Amino acid sequence: MTVKTVASATFFKRVDSFVEYRRTVYESSDQTIRSNLADIRLFERFIEEQSYTTITGEAVMGFQLYLKKDRLNTGGSINRKLFSLRSYGHYLKVSDVDGAGGLPFRDVLKIRTGYGNGPQALTKGQVRSFFEHIDRATYLGIRDYCVYALMYLLGLRAGEVYGLELKNIDLKAKELMVIGKGRKRRSLHVTNEMAGIIGDWLSVREYFVHSNSITQLFVSKKGNPLAIRTMEDNFKKILEKSKINTYFNATYHTLRHSFASHLNDKDVDILVLQSLLGHSSLRSTQIYIHPSEERVR
Repeated sequence: MTVKTVASATFFKRVDSFVEYRRTVYESSDQTIRSNLADIRLFERFIEEQSYTTITGEAVMGFQLYLKKDRLNTGGSINRKLFSLRSYGHYLKVSDVDGAGGLPFRDVLKIRTGYGNGPQALTKGQVRSFFEHIDRATYLGIRDYCVYALMYLLGLRAGEVYGLELKNIDLKAKELMVIGKGRKRRSLHVTNEMAGIIGDWLSVREYFVHSNSITQLFVSKKGNPLAIRTMEDNFKKILEKSKINTYFNATYHTLRHSFASHLNDKDVDILVLQSLLGHSSLRSTQIYIHPSEERVR
């Protein structure tokens, strides 16, 4: 018996209502919402280009192959995109969309390659070189130095840096309130070094356009909250300027990975790492529990 599934034209009709549902009911972060939406729209373009009329297992496995071969996505990235589609498919099923019970997302196997060695990290020397190549003689450089210091010295995600507001910082008490994934809050101790870096940024923040009306900690040169895409682009420029060579594709997430790996090298307890990184499960933290190349040498 053939399992009934959803026609391609019908499948994508409720994306906007799904996004609003995630935002309102689950209070998903803006970054999560953007990722979910980007994943679904990418799948939609693939379905249109390949002329699939229904969402079948063949279509989903073809999408996996396309992500791996044409877009060179890692296993983790592919699995995340499939998770977005699986969440959307579940939403359609609960919404009683005809044929949604036959969607194949849960039947397609996760990709298990690419996780064995855990996230890649920069060496301490490479991190030092990266920060040395940020021009702190400029307001933009002072801002960027603070952005990436939060990722390396406190282990913040890019989305958490984006979501930081002035009210989340108490330099007198040396505390920083971070809103992480799933709107979970965690309080982090601010070291003297990090407090000085934040203080330097706050002393020049007022010179940015519209800084008085923006609640976010970081402001763009055009007077908007500093976008995650800008953080990513600026990271690449600084990395290229510093001439750091890595055998892996280093991104701004690498600074957070380096934070965790370097603390692991100091034998920091895994429960402490879990708390600092804001992980709900120890399984997420365990991928950092391996010796760095520097420690092996």
